[in-house]
Amino acid sequence: MAQGLIEVERRFFPGPGTEERLQELGGTLEHRVTFRDSYYDTPDLSLMRTDYWLRQREGSGWELKCPGAASVSGPHTEYTELTAEPSIVVQLCEVLGAAVPGAGSVAAVLGPLGLQLVASFVTKRSAWKVVLSGADGEEQLLRVDLDTTDFGYAVGEVEELVHKETEVPAALEKIHHLSSLLGVLAQERAPAKLIVYLQRFRPQDYQRLLEVYGSEVKP
Repeated sequence: MAQGLIEVERRFFPGPGTEERLQELGGTLEHRVTFRDSYYDTPDLSLMRTDYWLRQREGSGWELKCPGAASVSGPHTEYTELTAEPSIVVQLCEVLGAAVPGAGSVAAVLGPLGLQLVASFVTKRSAWKVVLSGADGEEQLLRVDLDTTDFGYAVGEVEELVHKETEVPAALEKIHHLSSLLGVLAQERAPAKLIVYLQRFRPQDYQRLLEVYGSEVKP
């Protein structure tokens, strides 16, 4: 697989006091932004059913989330994120068993690969930065996103991007520590925005994913 950053993330249900708590922890509100996410897959969800998630974000371009090593179990997700279009095209062709074109954008291969729009929704995001002091005195930077969708679902994400699989356990330790400081219950599992969208508006597709993942539908 082409090289990409590893996103380690823990989702939670934010409450009315979450932003105040972030401020108490020394968090900084970096920005508030609104964007549209559009997800693509084959009619039978060949990507999502094998834990690949293709998204186009308004103003940011394409991203393909690829399954991580999942070396540590728990209420978190781990994905390698590809954002360079040539790398995304190569990975899509590999997953879908298609020949890789000589060159081309993601948009150019959607039709040939049978990929179509599956979900599209708008998110309002408050993006926070929190710096914690580690046991060794080192400062540890984490990002917290508080999202509300145009279909009324609110979810928070504590995340860190790392370069190597060996860095994942330390990232998880920081994420769980900050989550506990925010009052998140140890085993709380908040579904992703896309999954809630499918559950509400495309129940047949949601059912397809349930058959693969059981109650713990990703991403």
